[in-house]
Amino acid sequence: MSVAAALYHLAKRGVRAIGIDRFSPPHDRGSTHGHTRVIRQAYYEHPNYVPLLRESYREWFALESHVGRKLFHQIGLLELGPADGTVVPNVLSAAAQYQIPVESLNAAEIESRWPGLHVGREFAGVFEPGAGYLLVEDCVQAHLDAARAVGAELLINTEVVDVSTNERAATVCMSDGTEIEADRVILAAGAWSAKRLTSLGVPCSVRRKSLFWFACDNEQYSVGSGMPVFLFELPNGIFYGFPKLDERGVKFAEHTGGQTVDDPLSVDRTIDTEEQSRLVEVMSRLLPGVSSRVTNHAVCLYTMSPDEHFIVDRHPEMPNVVLAAGLSGHGFKFVPVLGRALADLALDGGTDLPIEFLSLKRFANLRPEV
Repeated sequence: MSVAAALYHLAKRGVRAIGIDRFSPPHDRGSTHGHTRVIRQAYYEHPNYVPLLRESYREWFALESHVGRKLFHQIGLLELGPADGTVVPNVLSAAAQYQIPVESLNAAEIESRWPGLHVGREFAGVFEPGAGYLLVEDCVQAHLDAARAVGAELLINTEVVDVSTNERAATVCMSDGTEIEADRVILAAGAWSAKRLTSLGVPCSVRRKSLFWFACDNEQYSVGSGMPVFLFELPNGIFYGFPKLDERGVKFAEHTGGQTVDDPLSVDRTIDTEEQSRLVEVMSRLLPGVSSRVTNHAVCLYTMSPDEHFIVDRHPEMPNVVLAAGLSGHGFKFVPVLGRALADLALDGGTDLPIEFLSLKRFANLRPEV
């Protein structure tokens, strides 16, 4: 997905840009599928993301105008957890630092406002009205359509097997024996980036994540009744979900945990009954009006960096190669601004966007001498 956004930004700047995808996007072989993704600004993971999110919001709205269709639905986000936990305090801290409108709520206020939620009195909540969800596959297609409209090219069902560079150019080799020579290369290969980064001394891993949809006839959980996106920090993990948007019902998943994947091509995409039971147990307590009957299921991949923050930088050994990897399960909302940053790095060698905290420098103590 970052490649599609970078293609768009490169082509807008008058550059001949070619994108290569092993599959045919939008597809379900990586991390950019499953109908919806959360988008928010009061970021509990790290406040340094907030300036990037502000730019990302602008880019999403600009893309919507460009393609003429709705991608970002601002229905709000309710985040719930212990008052002294990780999520709620850090959301409030980021909101205060950057003047992001949020509402602090106690359990009684949450249940009064959204009667379908049953919240333990030990939990606090924070509601961010400007947050919401992105339509994933539509977002991928929109970036591709926008990129093509300004002159970008796309090679699909084409596997890249090697990238080599010299002082003058880079050569991209495909599995069918063809080669493309380019002045600059952007590598944003998702789960397939993990081995390349690990070989550079930055140990990344890939995790299998399951998405479930559960039947729901109770209108309290529908988007039309005002139910927002929701995220729960519980003693046994962080869980999130979306109100009923269509006949599949409520989407619910776990953000934490996940099974380690050795080969992204051979990941098991069947339902894991233990994962299913774990989600049903959480829903039975917090979303008791949602059925335990599964209506749909999907598997996506998280590519985890060592500190669970993104990697956006120039390649340490190949100066005409730029990397985006390790989005660690929370990168989709940043895609348009990351595409802009990648285009800047590739063409200008740097960017005005505040991405220093995402550079490879923070792993210097992990990487071998070269």
